Amino acid sequence: MRKQSESKTVKLLNIIEKFGNKLPHPVTIFILFTLAVIGLSHILYIMDVSVSFEGVNNETMETEMLTVQAVSLLTSEGIAHMFSSVVNNFTSFVALGPVLVAMLGVGVAEKSGYISALMTNTVTKAPKKWVTPIVVLMGVLSNVAASVGYVVLVPLGAIIFLGFNRHPLAGLSAAFAGVAGGYSANLVIGTNDPLLAGISTEAARILDASYIVNPTDNWFYMFASTFLIVIMGTIITDKLIEPKLGQYNSNEDSNENKATVTPLEKKGLLWANLSILVTIIAIAVLVIPENGPLRGENGSIITSPFMSSIIFLMMLIFLIPGIVYGMVTKSVRTDKDVAGLMTSSLETMAGFIVLIFFAAQFVALFNYTNLGTIIAVKGANILEAVELNGVFLLIALIFITTIINIFIAADSAKWAIMAPVFVPMFMQMGISPEVTQVAYRIGDASTNIISPLMPFFPLVVAFAQRYGKQNGVGTVISLMLPHSIAILVVWTIFFAIWYLFGIPVGPGTSLNY
Repeated sequence: MRKQSESKTVKLLNIIEKFGNKLPHPVTIFILFTLAVIGLSHILYIMDVSVSFEGVNNETMETEMLTVQAVSLLTSEGIAHMFSSVVNNFTSFVALGPVLVAMLGVGVAEKSGYISALMTNTVTKAPKKWVTPIVVLMGVLSNVAASVGYVVLVPLGAIIFLGFNRHPLAGLSAAFAGVAGGYSANLVIGTNDPLLAGISTEAARILDASYIVNPTDNWFYMFASTFLIVIMGTIITDKLIEPKLGQYNSNEDSNENKATVTPLEKKGLLWANLSILVTIIAIAVLVIPENGPLRGENGSIITSPFMSSIIFLMMLIFLIPGIVYGMVTKSVRTDKDVAGLMTSSLETMAGFIVLIFFAAQFVALFNYTNLGTIIAVKGANILEAVELNGVFLLIALIFITTIINIFIAADSAKWAIMAPVFVPMFMQMGISPEVTQVAYRIGDASTNIISPLMPFFPLVVAFAQRYGKQNGVGTVISLMLPHSIAILVVWTIFFAIWYLFGIPVGPGTSLNY
């Protein structure tokens, strides 16, 4: 009976995977959405659709009743705008610059071997009883370096567990839960934060042209969420996943699978970590004194050059130890090597740049036509009529995101589509863009680990097959489904409590708009 049930589950997952594989590339999706905006804008323009709402006047910067009308992209003026604004739409897209700047540092740290050695050294030194939480925690922290966790930590988790005579698939599931399930959580600001903040800023400016969502604006909540993800990942792995898997039997010597850090790499880690400490002290000297050059007006930190330069500082915190580690381990010998690592890291961003080009056109034209404002106001009116607001509205967004995430795995692509609709709509309901972004991130991360369409999912399946040729998509889904459900339910409850207690989600943020 159980085998029949599992067979039905695998068949269902195969159908989802087959359907998902037939979806167009995200670039094509954005092109189709852009065409839809062009057509819809003209229809609403002919129908003379308009909305009135209380918003910020871009000229006077005062709150007043505003009226906006649908603007067509098929009039002479609209067509001229479409052709003449393409380059500016792309280069002025808020998410583009911060991500590329951050990757200059993160890429050097990753490609010099520093991040991989740091992860390996941290996990292998953990006492046996702390192995699971350390693996999950390192998975969560790895998202600061984008996809490195999938490539390095997921297989490393399996190797670490095997080294402790535990089932490798349990280690794989713990690492994957941290890397993908905890993708939005972290103790520090990662490359994902400026990307999402940039998209949220563009969406918020549909209603308020002066609004800015900073990369740090979800930090308080994501910092606290890191410990929540670690606790959940540990409990699910130790109490449910590993007992279900039972004892792992292998004919291979487990010593061959143990991850190690060479003496030279340990020396590199020592000097690299010292360089981080020196860098942080140097930054502190510029920030801590009341008259420090990175302080703002009246000694403010929230609105200050320090907050404005957070991306550049993050780049330095990764770039400097990456260079130091490379010099000690000889992976970096000259300035040409450093430039080469930077170039190589940006080469990996080519797909992101292409995607952003088309996403930028969609977002800019969506804003130009006033469709975002019209949908936001109309949607807010409907939500008010059914009396769905506050925390229930945010929970609804979380669950909507989990469903969409099954079919559109790229978080930046999803948020670029969803933000122009939900951010201004929720602003009309009195919910700040920062809080809306948190709700999205919870829904997005929760189903990452069970989505066959997630770009790194096939890689995780390949890692699982190292420990049994029979392991496939169904195996990985069955391992990760308990993690996914636990993360979704507990993280949502945690968010609801956080929101109801009125705790800011980041420095200088408000729950309300």
